[in-house]
Amino acid sequence: MSEYRDSSSNNLLSLISGAFIGAAGLAWWLISEADKRKEEKKQKAMMYSSRIQDGSEAIDSNENINEVEGENLEKKVEQLNSAIADVRKQLEELGQ
Repeated sequence: MSEYRDSSSNNLLSLISGAFIGAAGLAWWLISEADKRKEEKKQKAMMYSSRIQDGSEAIDSNENINEVEGENLEKKVEQLNSAIADVRKQLEELGQ
């Protein structure tokens, strides 16, 4: 009977120590992933700030405008023209 109790207490001790080691490993992994993300954000921020300083950010925004499809561009132009017409009507009404 004594051997059975020793075996079960050893199993419990192994289970607890395994859970502790697993939790420590998980915590280490989570911390390392958080550090990697923080470093990536820092590098992206540094790259972005250098692009703003040398003016290449403005060049990228012009390239994005060229990527807009013709139909979307036409719809936007029509919306802007109708908005301009509405503003003109409002200004004419205020002027009278």
